[in-house]
Amino acid sequence: MSIRVSKEDPRLHVEDIRYPGETGDVLAHFARPKGDEKLPGVIVIQEIYGLNSHIEDITRRVALEGYLAIAPDALSPLGGTPEDVDEARKLMRELDGEETTKNYVAAVDYLKTHPQSTGKVGVTGFCWGGGMTNQVAVNSPDVQAAAPFYGRQPAPEDVSKIKASVQAHYAGDDERINAGIPAFEAALKEAGVEHEIYIYEGAKHGFYNDTGQRYHEEAAKLAWGRTMAFFKEKLKT
Repeated sequence: MSIRVSKEDPRLHVEDIRYPGETGDVLAHFARPKGDEKLPGVIVIQEIYGLNSHIEDITRRVALEGYLAIAPDALSPLGGTPEDVDEARKLMRELDGEETTKNYVAAVDYLKTHPQSTGKVGVTGFCWGGGMTNQVAVNSPDVQAAAPFYGRQPAPEDVSKIKASVQAHYAGDDERINAGIPAFEAALKEAGVEHEIYIYEGAKHGFYNDTGQRYHEEAAKLAWGRTMAFFKEKLKT
């Protein structure tokens, strides 16, 4: 069983915010532990379905681990994520890739300079967001840790730009995405980027989404534990 975290959880301060991005104000879900302690930041990047309740829930899970957690809405330039899932997917395909990446890089800057931030920032994302996690790592030298889940890999020639440590998670049954693993791994090694790659046999693409039919509890729990340990090591020490 996954653990859902309510917006009203008494341990957290939760709000919907806006921060300045490439295309104007970016809408985002923000959560942090209550109190005034300085904490590292973590960006949570949505799937192709937009910023929905599932991604907001993951953001609060991250916050409970002791982070300033933010989930930007990629569809902010188009008015934000609509209720209709099919419409959200359609709008996601209309986004400009370069502008969208810059909006997420702006989230790195937002967290790094937040009054309660230690200045350290990590990023994780799922499906489309896994691919965007890789792009943020390529485009921001201020990211210390990147943990993409079953995401499209960056172009091999861009991997040398990554300054973050990388921990990548893939489903064993995900032929299209996994086809890019060998070139990604070779480029990471050649560039001297610290990295770990995990493949979860028996799991399908989307295995961490506990609201979907492909949810794989064992793989999800293992991947989440690894990600939180990774962030703790890279962002809290």
